[in-house]
Amino acid sequence: MKKIILSLSIILGLWGSSCKKYLDVNNNPNSPTNASASVVLPLAIVNTASLVSSLNDYGSQTVGYAANAGGYGGFGASWTYNYTTTAGNGYWRSAYSTLENLQSIINTTQGNATNIYYSAASKIMKAYIFQLLVDQFNDVPYTDALQGNGKLRPTYDKASDIYPSLASLLDSAIIEINDGQAAATSPTPLTSGTDPLFAGSMTNWKRFANTLKLRLIIRASGSAQFANTNFSSDGFLTDDAIVNPGYALANSSSGTQVSPSWNTWVTNYQGTRQGNAWIPANYVFAYYDGHKLLDTFRGKTIYYAFPKTPTNALGFLPPNNTLTSPSNAGAWYSGGGSGTSLGNAIGVMKGPNMGEPLMLLAESDFLQSEADVRGILGQDAATDFNNGVLASFTYLYKDPTNKVASGMNPTSDAAQYLADNASSYLVNFNLATTTSQQTEAIITQKYIALNFIHGQETWNEYRRTGYPATTGPTYNTPTGSSDPYGSFTSTQSQGTRPDKLPTRLPYPDSETQTNGTNVPQGINVFTSTIFWAH
Repeated sequence: MKKIILSLSIILGLWGSSCKKYLDVNNNPNSPTNASASVVLPLAIVNTASLVSSLNDYGSQTVGYAANAGGYGGFGASWTYNYTTTAGNGYWRSAYSTLENLQSIINTTQGNATNIYYSAASKIMKAYIFQLLVDQFNDVPYTDALQGNGKLRPTYDKASDIYPSLASLLDSAIIEINDGQAAATSPTPLTSGTDPLFAGSMTNWKRFANTLKLRLIIRASGSAQFANTNFSSDGFLTDDAIVNPGYALANSSSGTQVSPSWNTWVTNYQGTRQGNAWIPANYVFAYYDGHKLLDTFRGKTIYYAFPKTPTNALGFLPPNNTLTSPSNAGAWYSGGGSGTSLGNAIGVMKGPNMGEPLMLLAESDFLQSEADVRGILGQDAATDFNNGVLASFTYLYKDPTNKVASGMNPTSDAAQYLADNASSYLVNFNLATTTSQQTEAIITQKYIALNFIHGQETWNEYRRTGYPATTGPTYNTPTGSSDPYGSFTSTQSQGTRPDKLPTRLPYPDSETQTNGTNVPQGINVFTSTIFWAH
C-alpha cells in the first residue's frame, strides 16, 4: 500500500456514478501542531461523510433500496454482482487516505494534554473508518498500516482481531476525554469550526464511541473476543450524528459545497439533474405501500408522488420495464421546485445544504434493542425498539437545518404506524415471542429506518443475520409472479448461494499491484464471507 499524504479532496465512487465534491480546506504544514490538528480533523470528518455517502450508493443498490430505471443500460456488476478488482478502489483509497490524516493527529498529539480532545476524536473516527473497511473487505492492513515510509507494504491483520482492537481504541478515546475534562487546565476545545460532527460536545463524542463499540460487539459476538464489554456511564447516542461543515446550494465559483448525497441523487451545484438511472426497488417499497407493511407517513416523506412512485426489480429490462425516474428531482425527493430552487424539504434528500449522517439515532436504538435481547445490555428491548421507530420518523421529518419541520409530528405519526401494523410482529414487538422473531423485527425496522441513508449498514446486517427476509431470485419479477415484492436479488445475478447474492467486495487492484505479497489469496465474491457473516 502506497504511503498516502494529506489531500484536500478525495475522489470517491464505486460505479463511477458521481464525482463527490467537498468543502475546500486549506492546510499549512508549517503551522504548529494545534493549528494543524484544527485543520486536519474537520477535513477528515468531512471526507468520512463523503465516503459513507458513496458506500450508501453501493449498499442501496445491493440490499434492495434501489433498482434500475427503464431506458438505461451498462449497469454491469450492479446487476450481476460479479465485482472486478477495480470495484472497491475508491473506497479503499479514500478510507486509508483519511486514516493517514487521522493518524497524523494521533501521532503529533501523543502525550500533549493541550490537544487531548483532538487525539480522542481522531481515535474514534479511526475506529469508525476501520470498521467500514473490515465490513467490506474482511482482513485488512491494521497493525502495520498508517506508518508512512516505515511500512510501504503492510501485512494484513485478521478481521476478527481488528474488531476487538477497535473496541479498545474507543475505550482509550473515552479515557482521554475524561482525563481532559478532569484536568486542572482545560485542553484546547473542539468547536463548531473544528468539529463539523458534534460542534465540540465531548459528551456526544463519548456517546458516539460507546455506540460504535456496541455495534462492534453485536456484529462480531461469537466470532471475536473482546477484552472489555462494558460501556462508559455516558450512555449511547441521544441524537443523530450528522456532519455538516456548511454545505450549501453553491454556484459555479463555489461548487464544492453541495452535500455529497444531494450531488449524487438530486442535482449538482448548477441544478443539473443527477441519478436518473435509478428508482426504488419493489422490495423496499412494499414496506410502505401495504404489500408487507403500511407506512404512509414515511412513504410520502421519502418518495416522490408516493404511492405512485415508479419502482422496479433490479435487473429487469424493457419492454417489461419502461418506468423512468421522475425528471424533476428523482424518486427520493419529496419537495418542490426545480433546478437550483430545489430544497428545504424533509425526507431522505432534504436539500443541497443537508448534513450527511454518520450514524442515526434510530440505529443506536435498534442496536440497544438487540443488545437487550441478547443479554449484552439490561434495558427493555421493546422500549428501545419503539424508540428506534420514533427516531426514524423524527430524522425524516427534519429539514436541512436539522430541525423538525413545522407542522410535522413524529410522535403521533409513529404511534399511528404502530397501530396500523399492530398485527405484525415486525412492528408490534410484543408479538415477537422468540429470539429469532425479535431479531427479525429489529433488523427489519433498522432496514426501514436506514432506507437510502446507510445502505451499507443494512447490507452488513443482512449478511450477518439473513434479515430482512428475501426469497432469492425466484419471485424477483414485477409481473407474472405471486410475490413480486419478495426478493431484492437482481434478476441477472451470477451468484451461487441460495439467495444469489454476493458476499463481499474483492481486494482492489491497487493493493494487488503494490502489496501483492500480503494480499489474501483465493477470494471469491460469491463464497468468501466477512468473518461475522452467516
